[in-house]
Amino acid sequence: MEPGLEERRNGDGDLERAGVDRVAGMAPSPGTNNASLPTAALARVTGKKEAWTRIGARERGSLMTRCIDGVLGIANAWVAAASEAKGHAPGSVGAGEERLSGPLVTARYLRLLAESLRAGGRPRLGPVTNAPGRRARVRVFPLTMLDRLTYPGLTADVWLSPGAEPTQGRIYHAPEQGGGEVALVLGAGNVSSIPPLDALGQLAIEGRVCIVKMNPVNAYLRPFFETAFAPLIEPGFLAFVDGEGPVGAALCANPAIDTVHLTGSAATHDRIVWGATPDERTRRRALLDPVLTKPVTSELGAVTPVIVVPGRWTPHEIAFQARHVASMITHNASFNCNAAQLLVVAREWPQRAAFVDAVRTALARTPERRAYYPGSRARYERFREQYPAAQSLTPGADGNVPWTLIDDVAPDPAELLLCEEAFCGLLGVVALDSPHGADPAKFMDAAIPFVNQDVAGTLSCALLIDPRTERAIRDHLATRLSDLRYGAIGINVWPGIVFALGATSWGAFPGHRLDDIGSGIGVVHNALMLDHPERSVAHAPFRITPTPPWFADHQNLDALAKKALAFEARPRWWRYPSLAASALRG
Repeated sequence: MEPGLEERRNGDGDLERAGVDRVAGMAPSPGTNNASLPTAALARVTGKKEAWTRIGARERGSLMTRCIDGVLGIANAWVAAASEAKGHAPGSVGAGEERLSGPLVTARYLRLLAESLRAGGRPRLGPVTNAPGRRARVRVFPLTMLDRLTYPGLTADVWLSPGAEPTQGRIYHAPEQGGGEVALVLGAGNVSSIPPLDALGQLAIEGRVCIVKMNPVNAYLRPFFETAFAPLIEPGFLAFVDGEGPVGAALCANPAIDTVHLTGSAATHDRIVWGATPDERTRRRALLDPVLTKPVTSELGAVTPVIVVPGRWTPHEIAFQARHVASMITHNASFNCNAAQLLVVAREWPQRAAFVDAVRTALARTPERRAYYPGSRARYERFREQYPAAQSLTPGADGNVPWTLIDDVAPDPAELLLCEEAFCGLLGVVALDSPHGADPAKFMDAAIPFVNQDVAGTLSCALLIDPRTERAIRDHLATRLSDLRYGAIGINVWPGIVFALGATSWGAFPGHRLDDIGSGIGVVHNALMLDHPERSVAHAPFRITPTPPWFADHQNLDALAKKALAFEARPRWWRYPSLAASALRG
């Protein structure tokens, strides 16, 4: 997140491009030309942009439904390839994670989009209530009885921008779109569903044909995507291409591309938008003269905090939430933009030490993951140099990055852990002092301004609060929640669930500018096609039973994931008993 970070040198003396490798689509550098451009794919998609505008919503929905069959058909191969690349054994927890965060999330989103398109861009919503600050709060989950049974106690709301009405489906009720538009998606290399989800949103919600430039880290998935999304690819509405940085650069610069969307780092964004060198970026920012003048949307990560509201927790609650926090860190080897990085606690909370010790124990018990993402070891070593007292809780065998706890981090915005996304399995503990001791309302009064002002990014955060405390400060919690400036908020639930639900919006809190990009501009997902989403808030019980599928110690995850994929693709009552039985074995 830090400007100029890509110029820092790693331990080998090479330039560490801190996150630049996460999206291999950088601004044109000297010598870049169209020789590397995937000309045939671009010409085919560009030639279909007008045709896409003439296809009605119901027909688009039928195309999405056909793609569900495609995803189901290649799901096993998709998971096997991703598992091999990330070092997961067949049937392992890691393989189950890949099935959930890849094919399942994709199939669910396709289904929700198909339902929304069949409704003409105006699908049924849940109740609309008032939130603080003249905001409408729209219930987007659960919407069916099967939703309630499958995810008991989980709710999710989209909060709209102040004063906005809950309107939907702008793209289908806007003036004539003219000749259509072509979107370029610069795909992420970490979570396998991100490139297709971003492309589907461009097609279904924004009404644009789309070309996706795969990240070299997971370009091995392109053949599977081309099979799964053949109903959109064969008519020319969608294309997936490979390539290193020059391909992304050439595509960004090509006049056939109308808009660009990327998932990655602020460093990558700034190279694309403001120029290849620090001097060029500084000069162009001062003049507000970007290299790339096309509309750019982005999701750029953050330092994700977990705010722990003090209360009187039982030993079982401490143990459960310690496993929860550990799973927020270790999922996908911590190569997630929503991985927990800061634990924000009250110094005077009598159970602070017990909870931090429980998190330490849960991390130490979690098997290491392959450090498959480029540059992760160098990033880790640089943080360790800054925090020599950090505790490595696992051995870091075979070049892996050990799960690491950094206790007593100062609540200072200059701290590296507060101003830079680690993206490598580190958790810092920040203890806030308060003259009111461990009073939960007063703690929130201190913690929320702290994370808003002193912690980098606005993408996602989590808040843990036991039910007794929540009842005691319910009104105060609602008010302070409205002050929390994050695009995804998970109350007693990892904010990665906001990403996965699809009906929720996903992106930074509004307000970032192109020259001060933070966590990005715009939102994705939003399958119910709400026109003015500001943030999404998910809420779960303090203790979830059975073991949630995102927990790192789930005992039956891959078997559960296989049944959950079939269920999410086509929810049917007769599939539910088998799914529930598999969940209970977790």
